[in-house]
Amino acid sequence: MQISPSILSADFANLESELRRIANADWAHVDVMDAHFVPNLTLGLPVVEALVRVSPIPIDAHLMIEDPDHWAPQYAEAGCQSVTFHIEAARDPRSLARALRTAGARASMAIKPGTAFAPYEELLPELDMVLVMTVEPGFGGQSFMADQMPKVREVREAVQRHGGEVWVQVDGGVSADTIEQCADAGADVFVAGSAVYGAEDAAAAVEALRARAIAHRH
Repeated sequence: MQISPSILSADFANLESELRRIANADWAHVDVMDAHFVPNLTLGLPVVEALVRVSPIPIDAHLMIEDPDHWAPQYAEAGCQSVTFHIEAARDPRSLARALRTAGARASMAIKPGTAFAPYEELLPELDMVLVMTVEPGFGGQSFMADQMPKVREVREAVQRHGGEVWVQVDGGVSADTIEQCADAGADVFVAGSAVYGAEDAAAAVEALRARAIAHRH
């Protein structure tokens, strides 16, 4: 059960110290948005390269961008240990997943709330993680969509059928109140933004979330 706090909720003027606040987490989740695939702009490759250099934990890059076929491998080459592309934006997801692995990253596919998983189940052997979005991507602080839990369950069951170790990540509105439903449904990697960075003690929030997830493991 892994916790990946989203720096989207961190203080962008002090990212190095904000990363140190979550040094006990498993990953630092970095949302890259291009104002095209989603209606928001965050940060890009130069900032991510700088984060990789100073982060005490591996970087989990979530690319909410157009043309991930071109851009995503560059994030792997920059040192991100997990790179997630959106299936809605990828032209050749199989080749892209292979390119990410070749560049030394875990390859991950994200699906938006309105996107069905079933058409992409055959990609599982190429993937190390599937991210089920539990909000519409583009903004932090949105409320959790419990109606995505059947999709989390569907992905977990597909992973069990196919064998191999594929993680199931949830992102959006994950908090102490919602993480148990996610763990029950079969998620094992949890992205939390405001639930961690909004807390007085971010490290304690990470521990509390992890404990709740472990208690409700699928």
